Formats: sequence, structure tokens, C-alpha cells
Amino acid sequence: MSQLPAPSPEALAHSARLQAEICRAIDQQGGWLSFADFMEMLLYAPGLGYYTAGARKFGSAGDFVTAPEMTSLFGEALARQLAQVMALSVPQVLEVGAGSGRLAADLLLALEGLGQLPERYAILDLSADLRQRQQETLARAAPHLLARVEWLDRLPDEFSGAVLANELLDALPAHLVRWNGDEIRECGVVRDADGGFMWNERAAGGALLAAAREIADSCELEPGYLSEISLAARAWAAEWGHRLGCGALLLIDYGFPRHEYYHPQRGAGTLMCHYRHHAHADPFYLPGLQDVTVHVDFTAIIAAAHAAGLDLLGYASQGQFLLNCGMLDLLAAIPRDTPDYVRAASAAGKLLMPHEMGELFKVMAIGRGIDGGLLGFAQGDQGRRL
Repeated sequence: MSQLPAPSPEALAHSARLQAEICRAIDQQGGWLSFADFMEMLLYAPGLGYYTAGARKFGSAGDFVTAPEMTSLFGEALARQLAQVMALSVPQVLEVGAGSGRLAADLLLALEGLGQLPERYAILDLSADLRQRQQETLARAAPHLLARVEWLDRLPDEFSGAVLANELLDALPAHLVRWNGDEIRECGVVRDADGGFMWNERAAGGALLAAAREIADSCELEPGYLSEISLAARAWAAEWGHRLGCGALLLIDYGFPRHEYYHPQRGAGTLMCHYRHHAHADPFYLPGLQDVTVHVDFTAIIAAAHAAGLDLLGYASQGQFLLNCGMLDLLAAIPRDTPDYVRAASAAGKLLMPHEMGELFKVMAIGRGIDGGLLGFAQGDQGRRL
């Protein structure tokens, strides 16, 4: 990893503290920690995890750039879909995992322009640092709308309206599994002789084994095939079956239908880490200082949601979804031959083009009590591929 930017002494000390915490957790678990538990500590350990500590994560100064950081056109297009969902249900929005708050600000301003402001815009984020950044972003960009925003500590017991999760599911903990014919093993983490981490496998069991067998029954997996199963993402989707009244969840993330996720050519999995705009595949590197993600198995998400009583309302590539929501019309409204247009056109190309983010990222809508087709899936709905 010598090619990656060197962290500061303070960052290294922070990483060392998290590493020590994880080592203690491994010892408490008898010397072996599932990768799902390891990933959860990397990202969410109180005060130390990547998303719960104070390091800057988004934009040019962070580790990666998300769609809302690239252009306000993303939020403006998405606002048209949220407005339709609210018109068909209840005029309120819940954003889960709001990042820097940039998307919330863009959505509120766009919905105001449409005359479709929600009565309440709730944000659920467990990071105190990110909450502060979200408040600062909203106070700068839309101070007159800040009174409509509230922050939640947990999922509401009941909710109706539009739920938004942009790049949330990829950051939920996942198990790592290796298939060897009839033998299915779970990859976990143990301590090495130098106080660091190394991989160790044991027989899979319980719900993980059942999920792994189901995948093996429907996909062609060569011996030694390695990939991820996110039981947490499935549980999160199913939980809304108990909480959603009338409304829809819009899930935006990179991923595939199951037959593409567990494709023969993807035999090393989708695990990826992001540090200072560099991508690599070593989750043991600098604990707490890098993002760790896996792609989303959208087939598993809709299966869990449907079993909990929710309906599939649409599934499309991000590019097609944004086109359906009028992103090109929004771009055309910006005066040409201006710096704003040049920047917006470049960002729109990255969000729409198949070889950029347009095809890798997907948008799924699941919900209850929503009649009629949703705007974002009017053309190019790929629900049959799930």
C-alpha cells in the first residue's frame, strides 16, 4: 500500500486505537470474528469507526465523491420522484444516511421550486460529526427551510411518505463466504503474530448457511468461489414491512441482480475499500480511516421486502431513472457557454453514461399503498431481471 497517501500521525493513532478495540473483540469472541462483525466495527464502532469518527469523507477533500457532491442536478431530478411519492402518500421524507447533507439541501430547494415541500424532512444518521456537517450544510444552502428538518436516533415505529437511502446498503455489514461444492465456509478475522489481522475460515451455519445454499442452488459457483452475503441489508429492507404505512423506499446503490452478482467472472467478490480517492481490496489497511463496501444483491433486497409485505414498484439503472426524471431537461435550463453549464454537463455525463455511474448504480423502489407507475421507472424498468 506504499502508493497510497500517508496518513497524519493523529490519524495513525486513531487507527491504532480502533485496531486495539477490534483485537479485544476478537479475543472476547474466542479468537475469531466474523467479517460482518469486523466490518461493523470498522465503520460504526462508537467514536472510532469510519462513519462515527470525525474524519472528512465526502467530496474532493475526502475518500470518495457521491452523486450529490458532483451536481445539484442529481437532487433536482430525484425531487421529481419524491414529489410524486409524497402526492400518492404523505408529504414527508425520511433520508437514511444523509452524508454531508448536500442531497437534503438540494432536495428541499428543488421541492420548494416544485411547490411540493414536505411538511417534515427527517434525517437518520448515527454519526454526531455527520449530523453537525448536515446542519451546517443546510444552514448555508437553505436556512429558511431548516425548521422543516429533524434528526432521528432510530427508525420510526411507523412512517408514511418517501424514504430515501442513497449509497446506504453498500455500507451495511456483510458476511464473507467461500463455496466449495457442498462445503460452505465463512471467512472470518483472527489476530496475526504482529498484532494485526489475517483471514481464517470455518464452517458456515445458521441463517448464513441457509442463504449461501439458496445462492448455490440458483447460481453456478465454481469450487473456491468467494463472495459476500449481507444479512444486515436483507433485515433492513424487511424491517420496513413492519414500519411503512403508505409510501415508498427509493434505494440507490451500486449492485446487481443475483445472477449477475454471483457471476462466474466475479469469483473474488465485490469487497472494495476507498481511501483518499484510491480504491483497493484490503479491509485490514488503516482500520477506521477508509471506507469498506460491498455491492448490493438487489434480488435479496426485494425478496426480503416482499416477504415482509412490500411491493416492488420499480428497478432501473441510475442513468435510465435520472433520464425518466428529466435530468437532461434540467441541464438544458442552465445557460450554455457558461462555467455552470460545463460543470453540470460533465457531472451529468458521469451520472448517466453506462460506462460511468449510469449502469453500475441502480435505483429500486419498494413500498406499500402506491397506485400507478412511478415517474423514474416509466421507461427501462428492469424488474424482470431480479
